Amino acid sequence: MHTILFDIDGTLLRCGGAGLSAIGQVMGQLFGVKQLGKVPVHGRTDEGILNELFEQSSLVFDDYRDEFNEKYWAKLTETLGESPSHLLPGIPTLLEQLDSRKDVALGILTGNSERAAEVKLRHFNLSHFFEFGGYGDFHSDRNDVAKLALAAAHNFLGDRFDSTKVWVIGDTVNDILCARAISAKVIAVETGGASMSELEAAEPDLVMPSLVDHRSFFEALELV
Repeated sequence: MHTILFDIDGTLLRCGGAGLSAIGQVMGQLFGVKQLGKVPVHGRTDEGILNELFEQSSLVFDDYRDEFNEKYWAKLTETLGESPSHLLPGIPTLLEQLDSRKDVALGILTGNSERAAEVKLRHFNLSHFFEFGGYGDFHSDRNDVAKLALAAAHNFLGDRFDSTKVWVIGDTVNDILCARAISAKVIAVETGGASMSELEAAEPDLVMPSLVDHRSFFEALELV
């Protein structure tokens, strides 16, 4: 059985700033924060991003975790509808083709918290393709999230799990590094902002401009 773990933002879809917009609005409501500080978000986890943003406002995220998250997830549903969010080229057809195969299991490996990931996937009608995953609720290190995703895949597939057939599909250098942390193969796509040269320098198994070229994707995974 092939296990394919997809990143979300920049790989499956673009949210058009909906996530940071939702965070900013909730921090404004709860704490009177007028403007978020600038923090890197690509390839990171919600846990890491929120800890940094809260620290900038002299707050401790863990003190407000439950209250903040409930409001954030609800607000994210709104901001997705208001933002220029969109699916990336080739994604619906690719997922349908993979989902139709009996030798493929699809999972998620994302820095999003589980509920945020669910909101985004549901917004684009993708959630039914994925049955397990690793999420960024409690880990700042993406390698730890990758280990969660691998364990979730193993638990879901049982005897069908094959550690030599695990692939990570992502758009950042961190996706490549976390794939290697779980001894997985990796396809990097240039749809999230990282350049081809940046991705190639991290030595993935394959770099693709996008996931439009389904034949090259299937050939790389030996699914032809």
